[in-house]
Amino acid sequence: MASGRPVSHPLFARGFDRAAHKLEDRGQRENRQKLLSGLAGRVIEIGAGNGLNFPHYPGAVSEVVAVEPEPFLRERSLQAAQTAPVPITVLDGTAEALPAEDASFDGAVASLVLCSVYDQRQALAEVRRVLRPGGELRFYEHVRAQGRYAARAQQAFDLVWPLIGGGCHTSRDTLAAISEAGFEIARCERFLFKPMPLALPTAPHILGSARRL
Repeated sequence: MASGRPVSHPLFARGFDRAAHKLEDRGQRENRQKLLSGLAGRVIEIGAGNGLNFPHYPGAVSEVVAVEPEPFLRERSLQAAQTAPVPITVLDGTAEALPAEDASFDGAVASLVLCSVYDQRQALAEVRRVLRPGGELRFYEHVRAQGRYAARAQQAFDLVWPLIGGGCHTSRDTLAAISEAGFEIARCERFLFKPMPLALPTAPHILGSARRL
């Protein structure tokens, strides 16, 4: 699969859009606020989805470039950008081939997307490329469980789930991948987010920031 190939998950995207709005009232809104608090300057958001982060960008952010490859979700992002508190440009593109110049952003946001990118290593390399030296990556992701048996259960779940879940994987060790991609972890909170019983495989979450070395 080429890094820039079109992405289309029409059924999943519509189901995701409905479910995501419901999760906002079950704790997701607060997690987004914590993720984005204190950001400043020019920011790129990869896999912006339906734009639920947009209302929470602080006024110190001068511009957001939001990249979303899925057509239905990108249209939702375009709608959300119209009422956002900061200027937001929504672009078609994949995390593995960001439509941006080298070292052109002060901050980057990866929010519930590194689970589903086709090539996580390439996506993080692209984020590092477009960030200025010392720039900040904010991340909020569901990740591999720390317990051995729970992690094995996630691996078994991933034999099927990515095929019907828009490419989402539950067992990726995303924190390690961020470190290996040339970032220094500044802070990281681990917690379980279980807004509904069926969310158990995706319950382990991380939320924090990393600095581009």
